[in-house]
Amino acid sequence: MGAHDLTPGAQARLDPALPAVLRPLARLMRVVNRVMVGLGMLALLAASLILTSSVASRYFFKASTDWQDEASVFCLVGTTFLCSAFLQSLRGHVGIEAVVGLLPDWANRVRQLLVDLMCTLFCAFFAWKSWALFHEAWVDGQTTSSSWAPPLWIPYGLMSLGMTLVTVQMLLQLAASANALRPAVARSLKEVAA
Repeated sequence: MGAHDLTPGAQARLDPALPAVLRPLARLMRVVNRVMVGLGMLALLAASLILTSSVASRYFFKASTDWQDEASVFCLVGTTFLCSAFLQSLRGHVGIEAVVGLLPDWANRVRQLLVDLMCTLFCAFFAWKSWALFHEAWVDGQTTSSSWAPPLWIPYGLMSLGMTLVTVQMLLQLAASANALRPAVARSLKEVAA
């Protein structure tokens, strides 16, 4: 499924190539992803209201708005990272499909497996580093440098949870890609042998 397949109300379907043992986890991820999208919508609404009130209070009352900028950034960070797994479940992230039509089915499946593997490794590394940042901010009591000084564990926690969810989603897709590769390679070998 490419980015062109994203429609309003799009929902990820369970990949038929997903091993049966992973289907309960995939169903759980669908529920978690829907919850994260709902929270993301609320966070976007909150960020827009906060920024609108910030502009109005600066213009009409000449009031300081330090907290509004950081609060809206925290909302946007949360939305971006927490909704990423949902977008990945639709395979809606940017992908280049120029060679898809040129390759035979088995080669496309190998390509997809390699892409899923590299993306999973990247997301797992990003999640690990995010949890390290979260832990460091929590233990050291790090805050932003503004006068409001909210704790940095908040955005790092949102980023860590979001990247962990993306990693789980990528692992599910990697398992489905690996499982789908076996019949395609077997068919290809039969064609070559014939």
